[in-house]
Amino acid sequence: MKEDYYEILGVSKDASAAEIKKAYRKKALKYHPDKNPGDSKAEEMFKKSAEAYEVLGNQEKRAKYDRFGHQAFDGGGFGGGGGMNMDDIFSQFGDIFGGGFGGGFSGFGGFGGGQRRAKGSNLRIRVSLNLEEIANGCEKKIKVKRKVQASGTTYKTCSTCNGTGQVTRVTNTILGRMQTASPCTTCGGSGQMIDKKPEGSDAQGLVIKEETVSIKIPAGVEDGMQLKVSGKGNDAPGNGIAGDLLVAIEEKEHPSLQREGDNLHYDLYISYSEAALGTSKEIDTVTGKVRIKIEEGVQSGKILRLRGKGISSINGYGKGDLLVHVNVWTPKTLSREQKEFFERMADDENFQPNPEKSDKSFFEKVKDMFS
Repeated sequence: MKEDYYEILGVSKDASAAEIKKAYRKKALKYHPDKNPGDSKAEEMFKKSAEAYEVLGNQEKRAKYDRFGHQAFDGGGFGGGGGMNMDDIFSQFGDIFGGGFGGGFSGFGGFGGGQRRAKGSNLRIRVSLNLEEIANGCEKKIKVKRKVQASGTTYKTCSTCNGTGQVTRVTNTILGRMQTASPCTTCGGSGQMIDKKPEGSDAQGLVIKEETVSIKIPAGVEDGMQLKVSGKGNDAPGNGIAGDLLVAIEEKEHPSLQREGDNLHYDLYISYSEAALGTSKEIDTVTGKVRIKIEEGVQSGKILRLRGKGISSINGYGKGDLLVHVNVWTPKTLSREQKEFFERMADDENFQPNPEKSDKSFFEKVKDMFS
């Protein structure tokens, strides 16, 4: 089982943003690879800490994690820290280190003075899903236009930073000479510059290419959630790494089912005669139509619970239920014979309201829905 992000950073679940940031910086300093050369366990802790901070350090991602746990970022490529490499960590979290890594460590570029690999820009698309696709999970093949390195493009070592991707500056202060390192502005931190590029490519040697991307969508996603497909964004020039494809989920409205979390609601309308005599009805579910039995004497407002016929929990905790709301339809117009019948029944004891203890009130029914 994957470790809890709060436990990795050693903070409580109600920790403030400042406390989380402080805890991450402490972990990063302790387990930084330059401070622990050749220590695979320290490197692993460094990555885990960065992954935890990427989620907990972001208000939106933290809210999703608190609600859905690791499932909000795993299994479907959600925008969490899973699978982060050292280039991701140094490029995305350089600000957290402040001056703590200047001089004494090898900067934000990687291990032992290695260059910082540039990362391509992310792409964003929106995918619309119907309720059946959301309930059962699905795979979508989407055509994406992304920038890729043009065939025949060659690069040369950046003359400004000599291929390191960084520029070192020394300044005199009242405390002495201070050395700082920052990404090279000439090559964008990649350490390389365009040497030759084919006609039709842009200034970075990239061309636009349409590609079909397969996206696995786990069951239980919600409207507004964002999935991340790593490496399917725009390429970076030279030896950089590709950006990511960010996929926003859009939930289509269902004609007869209403979603509430993992539960579904269905309004079933029946006639007076069906309510009195009993009947069977075919209703919609996310796995196809099913037939249910309506007992004779059913009361309007009764809720029938079909367990496990709802949406799969994104946390993997089973499925929600389908709640069928029975509504007895009152006719708006009656024939003369029908009116005479109901007039004769007006004083009949069997037609007088006589709720039993088992007939729950509206508030009790609402309470049962959320129990």
